[in-house]
Amino acid sequence: MFRQATIAAVFSALAAPAQAEFRFDAAEELQVYVESNLLGIFYHELGHALIDILRLPIFGQEEDAADVLSVFLLDEFYEEEDAIKLAYDTAFGFLGEVQQRGDYDPVYWDVHGPDLQRYFNLVCIFYGADPEGRGDVAEDLGLPEERAEYCDVEYDQAAGSWGAVLDEVYHPDGGQSFRLGEVVVETDGAELTALIVESEIEALNEEFRLPEVLTVSVVPCGQPNAFYDPQYREIVMCTEFADNLADWAPR
Repeated sequence: MFRQATIAAVFSALAAPAQAEFRFDAAEELQVYVESNLLGIFYHELGHALIDILRLPIFGQEEDAADVLSVFLLDEFYEEEDAIKLAYDTAFGFLGEVQQRGDYDPVYWDVHGPDLQRYFNLVCIFYGADPEGRGDVAEDLGLPEERAEYCDVEYDQAAGSWGAVLDEVYHPDGGQSFRLGEVVVETDGAELTALIVESEIEALNEEFRLPEVLTVSVVPCGQPNAFYDPQYREIVMCTEFADNLADWAPR
């Protein structure tokens, strides 16, 4: 687990991008980091899919709502030790995006919020789920006391909104509404992405049933990306993303 006292210390721990293709023989910590962030990205795109398929009302930016689902699922789906590791890795993923661009100036016109704001939102909601047990997480990741004071309320809002949505699609017998689409495996990163997607589809089908089929594909896109296509009700996980995650991982 990464343990840094301040955001300044976090940034100083980020080395220059490796610019190398991800390989399964990479260090175990790097592989876990890539896996964690692929999961976080997948849950974010799942948020977009649920908003579309269930016609959910969104008050504010849809990207923010999808971010909230991602961190909510990290807390809901995993045992404490794994959830904490996932939270650290996905939080550092946002810092890696800042570093990769080579500056720390927010892109105000983008549909996504500034990466540092997304970082603190993730930390706050995750901490807010268990303030008594996760105080060290908040401290390690530099969450200011002024924000931490309200994080339990922010978590309650997430649980009240996305928790209700998950209750709506929960089915005791599961279903087959999550389906694997096209898969193109040409690199280790692509294979890792496909393995994660296949595992998540199986797990989601064990507990949830959607009113429409949601397809998840793993294909080359020509760029490190992931997106939900409402025309085809399809989440596309681009195979280039794993390599990009490895490039901006903390060293």
